[in-house]
Amino acid sequence: MDKNLETDNLEMRLQALESRVYGERRNKSGKPVKCAESLARIQAGLTNTANKRERVKILHKKIEDLLKYLDPQFTDHITVPDAMKLEFILAEEDFLLSQAALLEQVSSLQPLLDSTYIRDVPEHATKLQRLSQIHIKEQVTARSHFLSLFASHCHCLVYSYMFFYRTKLKLSPRK
Repeated sequence: MDKNLETDNLEMRLQALESRVYGERRNKSGKPVKCAESLARIQAGLTNTANKRERVKILHKKIEDLLKYLDPQFTDHITVPDAMKLEFILAEEDFLLSQAALLEQVSSLQPLLDSTYIRDVPEHATKLQRLSQIHIKEQVTARSHFLSLFASHCHCLVYSYMFFYRTKLKLSPRK
């Protein structure tokens, strides 16, 4: 009784879905279009087309093999026994102990990594970049000021030297 109700309920839901998807469309014989029939027809067409091509057949076979290898029951079949796992672990014992010591060292330094100084590094980096740009601009400005002052002082020195030289020439007796 319950199976009949479930089947009827499922059929009503499928009809509602088909009416939503296809609307009031009808097939060539005047019957409403059935989603399951359309999908079955498409699947049959794809299968027929695929069977005609040799490469597609090979791919289907490889897909079946791949599905077989991905099956959890197959992987349980080929798993490594516990004795072999123990041998792997014992062979890598020194390496595992050194890694454990390093992990403990990192764990002990964790409070330092969680400090506000480390957390604020990105913010400080942007500030430092901005200050670096300001510093570069100030250096360029200072250099241009220095060059302009140097040029004006050189000009003054040249005039002073020329003035001194002329006055010296006027004061000194001519021969």
